[in-house]
Amino acid sequence: MDREKLLQLFRPSRIILPISIGIVAWTLIGYRSLDVNQLLSIDWTWYAGLWLLMALLMMVIRDLAYMYRIKVLTSDALTWKQSFQVIMLWEFASAITPSIVGGSAVAVYIVHKELNNVGKSTAIVMASSLLDELFYVLMVPILYLFISQDELFSIQQDSALQAITHDYGLYLFGFGYLFIVTYSVIILYALFYNPRVIKWTFIKVFSLPFFRKWRTAAAKAGDDLIIASKEIKGKKKRFWAKAGIATFVSWTARFWVVNFLILVPLGVGIPFSDHLLIYGRQLLMWVIMLVSPTPGSAGFAEPAFIIFLGEFTQDGLIALLAIMWRLISYVPYLFIGLVVLSPWIKRVYPKDKPTG
Repeated sequence: MDREKLLQLFRPSRIILPISIGIVAWTLIGYRSLDVNQLLSIDWTWYAGLWLLMALLMMVIRDLAYMYRIKVLTSDALTWKQSFQVIMLWEFASAITPSIVGGSAVAVYIVHKELNNVGKSTAIVMASSLLDELFYVLMVPILYLFISQDELFSIQQDSALQAITHDYGLYLFGFGYLFIVTYSVIILYALFYNPRVIKWTFIKVFSLPFFRKWRTAAAKAGDDLIIASKEIKGKKKRFWAKAGIATFVSWTARFWVVNFLILVPLGVGIPFSDHLLIYGRQLLMWVIMLVSPTPGSAGFAEPAFIIFLGEFTQDGLIALLAIMWRLISYVPYLFIGLVVLSPWIKRVYPKDKPTG
């Protein structure tokens, strides 16, 4: 990827589609669910302002944790300013591409322009992805110790939705969780034990008639694993502990945005068990958003929010909270990415050096 291709990918017009889909989704859910009388009845005490401020603070903590993690994974080769630009562009790439695609391929290139080392860049992005998946793999059974299956999959506000989510949600979640576990095991084995076996398996599987057109891409993925494995092997436990803690903080802060937003119209706290259930429901939502075909899950995330979290506030306000959630946790990255792009381009493509 050269400068022109990167600018084409990050062109300002790319934000039009996700914003348009979001506006349509917000209009529909607002028309169907928003109750103006309930909105006017909110007692805007200082508690409401405090919870909203805390939701915003969680996003700051989330990004700081990601920035710290990229510094750890690069062995402090990046400054805080560079880390900020890398993370914002990474988030921007994820926000303008379908969730099922993600921004990892672009992230490798962004990190490569900072480090000028393809092997390290591939290893860093793969390690980041692995840590994110392991967070999910480990957090689900931990939450199962505190949340029953019926609580997690029962939607109380609508009998039809309750039947669908309880009867089929468990299977969808189980399939998604099994897929993530399988992916994590493969990456763990490849990065720390024998990447060549995984590459050989990829080539054999994608040599079958139905998968043959992806054989070249599979071989490239195998090569990336071999390169990344050489870079990652030998890292000390302290290295992984710091990166793992940063991952936990970033994801927990991401989820707590919702917990604090739900408190805004209430003005008071809720039982700790409800906080755990809200946290758990967001793990379910993440599986749905992971397979969304739209950029940044636009149009999918908002209805999922209403379905899984509607019982924790008044029916007429859940649409407002869903919109606020997206305005805080998604929309800013579209514009911050555009703002950061120009100075980053000028820095990594100096005029006195060839581009590419």
